[in-house]
Amino acid sequence: MTTATSAVRGRAGADTATAVVTGIGVAAPNGLGTQAWWAAVLRRENGIRPVTRFDAAGYPVRLVGEVPGFVAEAHVPSRLLPQTDRVTRLSLAVADEALADAGIDPAQLPDYSAGVVTASSAGGFEFGQRELQALWSRGGRHVSAYQSFAWFYAVNTGQISIRHGLRGPSGALVTEQAGGLDAVAHARRQIRRGTRLVITGGVDSTLCPWGWAAHLAGGGLSTSDDPERAFLPFDAGASGHVVGEGGALLVLEDADAARARGARTYGSVTGYAATFDGAGSPRLADAARLALADAGVQADEIDVVFADAAGERAADRAEAEAIAGVFGVFGVPVTAPKSMTGRLLAGGASLDLATALFALREQVIPPTRGTARPADDCPVDLVTGTARRGVRLRNALVLARGRGGFNAAAVVSAAD
Repeated sequence: MTTATSAVRGRAGADTATAVVTGIGVAAPNGLGTQAWWAAVLRRENGIRPVTRFDAAGYPVRLVGEVPGFVAEAHVPSRLLPQTDRVTRLSLAVADEALADAGIDPAQLPDYSAGVVTASSAGGFEFGQRELQALWSRGGRHVSAYQSFAWFYAVNTGQISIRHGLRGPSGALVTEQAGGLDAVAHARRQIRRGTRLVITGGVDSTLCPWGWAAHLAGGGLSTSDDPERAFLPFDAGASGHVVGEGGALLVLEDADAARARGARTYGSVTGYAATFDGAGSPRLADAARLALADAGVQADEIDVVFADAAGERAADRAEAEAIAGVFGVFGVPVTAPKSMTGRLLAGGASLDLATALFALREQVIPPTRGTARPADDCPVDLVTGTARRGVRLRNALVLARGRGGFNAAAVVSAAD
């Protein structure tokens, strides 16, 4: 048996281990770093603005959620700048913050005891565009667009692993918007198999002309030029979503190991499920029910739902029906903080997980921005206006849907 295998299988009771979150790092359009971002969330600060990273004047969509104030040189060694694009640089910075928040020095961890599991959706566009521009301008050796995406999916996880010397089980998942939950679930599996710690979640960015063309071709974008009206989840006037960049990475840790070192915990990942839509048969509600069953909680024990919030009338109506089907009409508070950031691809669901954990810690439900009241055909208790306080929050459900039929649901529970 190899040393790596021994490290994974050597702990008794690993298959029932509790996975707790001990560190969080965030890069979001309404705040870089967890403290700036969380304060902005509670203030309902809008991170949706006109595109600045490229000239979007000739495009029908010109609003985006960009991470403000990010200086790559402050987070990434100069030797790595030519080998990376914005999404990998953001990921490295966010991973650094998550580890520091957890009080973890990777150099002190036993070999093979820690890994990295991240999600991506389409974050290799900038690297691919750069390769194509090099080909057009001077010819010579280059990589194909397919190779650039394959490289990206590996390098985003790999760069974090290499930077911190994390040689435990690692991987990358690609399930579009659902990926941020799927990655955390896979990390939880690794914790249950005996891995002590996993950096997990998703950070994404596709804000370049090539990426923008792909978003436009995919459809579903709002063409509004008003940042206050462009993205209105569950609103009768919803006309599409806004693309954003960023996300969150979490330090997921074995509860016994965290307790032994006296770590502070945000909460635990207690339930998860994934489903796939059939022809004319949406299965988001099934994912929610299965996640509750996995967590061992009943519907009336869920205190808030963080919605996927597509911002498109049919998709919003379908999600509202799924939530009402599980919890009853207006049966549970629902919120969509991504209304302040746009949809962050693979980073969106992991940022919602981070938001849920902060909400549980501070006993407050952050509001949905823009939407004043849900449409009549969306019978959900949507938290609008200001944050909802004076509530008791023990368990939160986070929902995510990925293009092509992916559904994911996760339950997080407050720390004891």
